[in-house]
Amino acid sequence: MTIKLGVPSKGRLMEKTFEWFADRGLTLVKTGSEREYSGEVQGIAGVELVLLSAGEIPRELSAGRIHLGVTGSDLVREKIPNWNSRVHELALMGFGGADLIIAVPNGWVDVDTLDDLDAAAAQFRRTHGFRLRIATKYHRLVRDFLRDHGVADYQLVDSQGATEGTVRNETAEAIADITSTGETLRANGLKILSDSLVHSSQATLFKSRTAEWLQDDRATLNRLESLLRV
Repeated sequence: MTIKLGVPSKGRLMEKTFEWFADRGLTLVKTGSEREYSGEVQGIAGVELVLLSAGEIPRELSAGRIHLGVTGSDLVREKIPNWNSRVHELALMGFGGADLIIAVPNGWVDVDTLDDLDAAAAQFRRTHGFRLRIATKYHRLVRDFLRDHGVADYQLVDSQGATEGTVRNETAEAIADITSTGETLRANGLKILSDSLVHSSQATLFKSRTAEWLQDDRATLNRLESLLRV
């Protein structure tokens, strides 16, 4: 058997992942044509490289179709129910950092905290007859976070495009989204609530708990963990 390692197939996440492994003596190499998403791991036997989108990797880890995978910690928590029963964090990789936060219009001068948001949501429903809309791609994480902090009278609306623009486009009153610098939020007239950090995400190497791990695979994993110092 061979351990399958899933990594992002393009962009900065792929480049930084390749660099991270190279710094630890392992070379990840794309093979075949540009459209073929396969490769090899040089520096250790028994590990196969599988190139996937960052969003696919949580699904493949959860299903046990890959043994290891590199993706954002936010995506694993969003896409895998009871994620820590199906995957295990092997290493925080120190790049791809971004915070999942909740932001509201700058004009909401009296809304700076989650308690303020809860009060504003209740007032919004009384005034408009429907619940305050929060646009997001992260329904599971945001719903659980707001429930734990006692925020009610809102509805989550799906955003698969530019979430920051939904308030300006009047399809939502607030947003919950990933941000690194906050520049895009400010450009769209939004401010981050002071206590609204839902999750601080970064690229993470995960191990699948559901994949088939034969004795030879476990020996290979031990060698890999030693090389990676995890």
